[in-house]
Amino acid sequence: MYEHANLVPGRREATVEVHRPTPLAPVPSAPVVPVQPGTIPAVTSIVLPDGRVVTGYSLEPAKPEPAAAKQPVSRAAVNIALGGIGFGAVCGGLFLLTAFITALTAFITQLITLAAVIFGGWVAVQVFNASGHSGGNTFNIRKAVFKRNHFHG
Repeated sequence: MYEHANLVPGRREATVEVHRPTPLAPVPSAPVVPVQPGTIPAVTSIVLPDGRVVTGYSLEPAKPEPAAAKQPVSRAAVNIALGGIGFGAVCGGLFLLTAFITALTAFITQLITLAAVIFGGWVAVQVFNASGHSGGNTFNIRKAVFKRNHFHG
């Protein structure tokens, strides 16, 4: 049923090459040498709950060698390590502090510039007011009144 599902009429099917793996020659392994225990263990018999008796050698589990005692760490080495960690923390803190101060200075500079632009625009609107009224701005300087470049005493 599935053999002819992908065939197109009037078209020849391509030949299929089948690759079969080539088996490798067996590699001779080293002969297994039995290792004799240092002493002959005693033969032990165990009676199972169903009454059967199992006899065999009892082997003690392998015990790992005791770990070598750790040498104490000198106080000078501990102090140097802690000093290095403290120095790194201080350097990182100073870096963050200088970065914060730099960012704060840039922010304040931008605020001052923004205030100057806004105030300058307000002054420009006041000076170049095109409303057309003839009153003008009045400035009192030492009891002298200047109104649109005319002195009124």
